[in-house]
Amino acid sequence: MRQSWIGAACIAALALSTVGPLCAQQRQPAQKSTPAFEHDPDLDDADQLAPSQVTQPLPAAVAEPHGAAAPNAAPNAATRAKRSGAPATVMTEPAARTKPQAAAAAPQNVVCGGVFAKDSNHLKLAAAFQKKNVADSQVDTAIGGKAMASVLYAKDPQQRLEIWWSNPANRSDIHLIVINGKSNWSAPGGLRLGLTLAEVEGLNGKPFKLVGFNKDGTAAASDWNGGALAAQTGGCTLGISLRPDPASATAAIAALGADREFPSTDAALRAVNPTVSEILIAY
Repeated sequence: MRQSWIGAACIAALALSTVGPLCAQQRQPAQKSTPAFEHDPDLDDADQLAPSQVTQPLPAAVAEPHGAAAPNAAPNAATRAKRSGAPATVMTEPAARTKPQAAAAAPQNVVCGGVFAKDSNHLKLAAAFQKKNVADSQVDTAIGGKAMASVLYAKDPQQRLEIWWSNPANRSDIHLIVINGKSNWSAPGGLRLGLTLAEVEGLNGKPFKLVGFNKDGTAAASDWNGGALAAQTGGCTLGISLRPDPASATAAIAALGADREFPSTDAALRAVNPTVSEILIAY
């Protein structure tokens, strides 16, 4: 839940300076109402993507041929031979085709550059991922409102990726890239959903700090301690939120409250086995 991560990140803003701008922006909504969809002057009419596309159903799958003979079909070779008295040459029917199973979506990587650079825009995303895979959509904000974002593969949970704009009216200048839900996208440094504290430490090259679990059951990284995840080329910063193992005792989670900061090596924190539930790449 984005609200929970950003809320936790705001608590930790004094400890993690890179989260500060994000918190400030989330505290003050950019606009009081959902921005109206505007046509991008860089797109011609055929390339405009309206918000209504989000609710349009995908086309139905093309039916596979059944291979069965139609009623009143012409007689086969054996029947024709029997009628004419000639030796029959019987052709065997090919085996019925089976529909291949859909392959799992291949992991994809976000980098702080190229189509995901700070100065990117909706048109660049449409060119890179095909316009049919990039939709305008309303997404939830930390203050309970809605913001317009460009969403890659909006109908596919494994490939879904949110891109929030600093200039939503023109869909330009990336503010946030959000990886959540069941997405298999990875962030710079190798961050991906489902990683444990020990695995995140391995990517960072050292322990890091977190603020404890808030009322929504989410903790957030507050300081990378100068590790590898603190310094990213391209000017982006990384944030993560984590949720405890559902089997963990409620009292154990409550003892790790959001009013305190913990090292990732803390034994009580490790005992509830939190894993990464959301990743933010911010500019």
